[in-house]
Amino acid sequence: MGYVMNALAELGMVSDLPRDIQKTETLCAHDEERKDYFIERDGMRYAGNHLLIDFWDAINLDDPQRIDEVLCEAAVTAGATILHSHFHHFTPNGGVSGVIVLAESHISIHTWPEKNFAAVDVFMCGACDPHLSIPVMQRLFQAGRVEVDEQRRGREAA
Repeated sequence: MGYVMNALAELGMVSDLPRDIQKTETLCAHDEERKDYFIERDGMRYAGNHLLIDFWDAINLDDPQRIDEVLCEAAVTAGATILHSHFHHFTPNGGVSGVIVLAESHISIHTWPEKNFAAVDVFMCGACDPHLSIPVMQRLFQAGRVEVDEQRRGREAA
């Protein structure tokens, strides 16, 4: 994993926030069987579930540390493994953009406090359930309206 973190550091993506949870073990040992972690459901085989979540009439959209903490809680609640998180706070409007890199993929967010709007992207493979992340985020954002669009990514041809 050292080479991954070096690449992230070169891109300026290593966070100073306390959510820098780094894995040191090798995720795919040479002597273990390789697994693709694709999902099999409803007669379909695919890479993962991708949720595009819009939080409208939302609050608490301008605190990168609090958003980091809640999105990390949402990831764990969904059954994901956090590898790294990084968030940026924009001025003067106070919007936040960030990403949590997961062993199972990612969660990303972009907020517009001046519009009371947050766009969240949750993509997870394997046994994770990204739907479980929504109530955790809703506790923070207290959105008046939540819209969810779901895609099954990486669908294999029949």
